[in-house]
Amino acid sequence: MLFYLTTHKRHWVRLTDQPLFLKSEHFVNAVKLDVARGPYAVDSGGFSELQRHGRWTRTPHQYIQDLRRIWEHVGPYQWAAGQDWMCEDLIIRGGQAGPLTFVGTHLTVPEHQRRTVHNFLELRSLAPDLRIIPTLQGRTIDEYHACADLYERYGVSLRQEPVVGLGSVCRLQSTHQGAAIVTAMASRGYRLHGFGFKTLGLSKVGHLLASADSAAWSYHARKRPPLPGHTHKNCANCFEYAMHWRTRVLGALPTWHQPHLDAA
Repeated sequence: MLFYLTTHKRHWVRLTDQPLFLKSEHFVNAVKLDVARGPYAVDSGGFSELQRHGRWTRTPHQYIQDLRRIWEHVGPYQWAAGQDWMCEDLIIRGGQAGPLTFVGTHLTVPEHQRRTVHNFLELRSLAPDLRIIPTLQGRTIDEYHACADLYERYGVSLRQEPVVGLGSVCRLQSTHQGAAIVTAMASRGYRLHGFGFKTLGLSKVGHLLASADSAAWSYHARKRPPLPGHTHKNCANCFEYAMHWRTRVLGALPTWHQPHLDAA
């Protein structure tokens, strides 16, 4: 399993050769972009888009322009997520979760899946060179199978794809239901990327994933005092803390799950 450290700090691409996961929106308005030292992947920022607006505010053409600028100035990324439509209840129905207000799309799960697949087809048609991956969406095992079947009906052989994103499992990853969804999709022969996986989820199903990403280090850092010698209030934006967290978390996984722990 390849583990991407998710960060909101785009300049970290010049600080480490460890795999990073970054939102495309963090690059959009930057005047200067740093060249990446190591591998990285690009998130479309779909969760924030749908949480705030209940729809995508960037067109596929705009997103392609953003991705091409990143590719040309930061360096070729390993892959980029499409503008998929998550299927969590809060995204669809709307509501409140802590400080976040979800406006809700008020659409159905099948409609979210249809839009996810159609967007992937459009993006790949617009820019087949930009390594945009398909993503599976749903809430139940049957719904994920239905989404996979929809891709296949459109002629997308997910078994041939180098990476297939597994969306809407972030809140389910440590549950039996989440593990069952990952197992079901892995059994179809897909090389899965788990979006937003935390320690418990990785310990359960990390061996079934080709890759995963996590930003949990920043949340953990907000709850703890800063590292010795650090003068900031906490280490929620701290490169050194993130690298220590990564090494600690991956080292704690069962040995058959562990990625290579190269020095940061």
